[in-house]
Amino acid sequence: MIRAYDKNYLSKAQSTLASMLDFAVYDLNVSLEKFYQRFLESTVSNRFESGESSIIAGKSGVELALEVVGNENLAKEYHPAANRSPEYWVGWALAFFQWQTNLTFKQINSLIPITEIRAMYNPYHEMDISQFCDKMRELYNFRKGETNLKKYRLAAGLSQSELAEVSGVQVRTIQQYEQRLKNINAAKAESVIALSKALECSVEMLMEI
Repeated sequence: MIRAYDKNYLSKAQSTLASMLDFAVYDLNVSLEKFYQRFLESTVSNRFESGESSIIAGKSGVELALEVVGNENLAKEYHPAANRSPEYWVGWALAFFQWQTNLTFKQINSLIPITEIRAMYNPYHEMDISQFCDKMRELYNFRKGETNLKKYRLAAGLSQSELAEVSGVQVRTIQQYEQRLKNINAAKAESVIALSKALECSVEMLMEI
């Protein structure tokens, strides 16, 4: 899967999003839910998830928070406390999950609200980030339902192996698309075309909105 930005920037992106949420809640005294909604409605979220370097690496979390609330004149030096807050962890973990899946922040929030992620602080902040991502993916896939690829495959009466044989696309790749381990929207054109021909549907019908 092609990521929006190189992994070398991931750690900085995580700390930036983490500091942004922490600062908004504890310094600006805005509720997490209210601030995060403003973040989603701002251009900052789109620029962050698309990997704009001036956002993920060029600004601090404080600067991003103040840009979201529209008062950048309040910028001040900010040092995260040694005992980081649940909101800090939410930003840190969420940035990793967004980078890993290429989902937008709005897509994630539509099925897993930010307050629910905060409720996952215990026990997930003590676990490896992969376990958090596994849980998030499980929740997201369950609530989103079956992929279009799986729906059309089942409608055609084909197993994954049979579809692989007919289309020439590897069965493991089909499994990854259906489990959303890979984003079919970012798949090679020839693979999606081959699947659409095998299932007798248009390419657009296999895309995930």
